[in-house]
Amino acid sequence: MLLGLLPGITVVGSAPDGEEALRLVAEHAPDVVLMDLRMPRCDGVEATRRIRAGHPGTEVVVLTTYADDDSLFSALQAGARGFLTKDAGAEEIARAVADVRSGAAGLSPQVQLRLLERLSAPEQPAPEPVPAPVPAPAPVQRPPLPDGLTQREAEVLALIAAGLSNAEIAGRLFVSPATVKTHINNLFAKTAVRDRAQAVAYAFRHGISEGS
Repeated sequence: MLLGLLPGITVVGSAPDGEEALRLVAEHAPDVVLMDLRMPRCDGVEATRRIRAGHPGTEVVVLTTYADDDSLFSALQAGARGFLTKDAGAEEIARAVADVRSGAAGLSPQVQLRLLERLSAPEQPAPEPVPAPVPAPAPVQRPPLPDGLTQREAEVLALIAAGLSNAEIAGRLFVSPATVKTHINNLFAKTAVRDRAQAVAYAFRHGISEGS
């Protein structure tokens, strides 16, 4: 009703949502669309983007109650040439419509001030890049032991191959000599060796040595 009373402005359609706005623009090819931002089905930012892409001869002036920076800059980036809040008077709306029709921007003084403040604000330093975590080294995969030897039996066999006595092996492994003897009997049975000399030969043949 307000727009219809303004000189030089003819209202050709009114849409309740963004999809209907797109249909009416395609039908009437208006010079200017006054666009709300919060609408069902297709919001004002998306409708503005689609209008400017499909109908470059139609300019868009946003007229909204939402004056936050996100709404402002999203609308301008979508292609709006004007941005007014709904407290704008008839003269301000008429001036914005005339401005965008002539190729100028139709921005309220408050919006122009915020744009200047945004552009003049010092740039925030880019955050320091977070170094990528260093992956933990993969665990060393030990080759399987021959003849079903346990890790402890292989350790005892390696110490035999190194020339240590039962008592020395017990001291090295912090176990009793009886425990060492039990391990030796078990590994002798598994490897089918009869004495320490054969055990030494078996250890070297299979690469079983202290630290391996």
